[in-house]
Amino acid sequence: MGQMGFYYDLETCIGCKGCQIACKDKNDLKTGELFREVHDFEGGSFPSPYVDHVTISCNHCDKPKCVENCPTGAMHKREDGIVDFDHSKCVGCKMCMWSCPYDGPVYLKEEGKVAKCDFCKDLLENNEDPACVSACTMRAIDYGDIEELKEKYGTNQSIRYFPDLDITKPNIVVKQKSR
Repeated sequence: MGQMGFYYDLETCIGCKGCQIACKDKNDLKTGELFREVHDFEGGSFPSPYVDHVTISCNHCDKPKCVENCPTGAMHKREDGIVDFDHSKCVGCKMCMWSCPYDGPVYLKEEGKVAKCDFCKDLLENNEDPACVSACTMRAIDYGDIEELKEKYGTNQSIRYFPDLDITKPNIVVKQKSR
């Protein structure tokens, strides 16, 4: 398998936060610590208001700034493209957090270290889906080889609320909400 990535269907997502809760529970995160977060963006005006629900986690970028700026090598990119972290090397300096434009890395206060979405690598090794994918009742999140996701869902990678994609080259495919 090549570079791993996520697919998000913003038209289907209802903002239930099931993916966020499943990730939080699976990773036994404390209050305020989230590896995946659903953001609600409101717009428009009467009679045509709208809300976009955008689920965001680590995008396992081609050019991950977190890896580039980690002084200890705790953040690294695996052969399958997953941006992973070595907890034993992390010194809690938060350089990875400050350099990620998507807020992927999260500071774990009790441990004094940073962690992030690791694509539920333990589940993948057992041929199971990541927790966020399994929990999505609307099937608005998918995952796999990024080239296969592009073949299946198209090549759009932009989310109107994201920073410039050229900064890190995130491995995502997105179905935008039609208006």
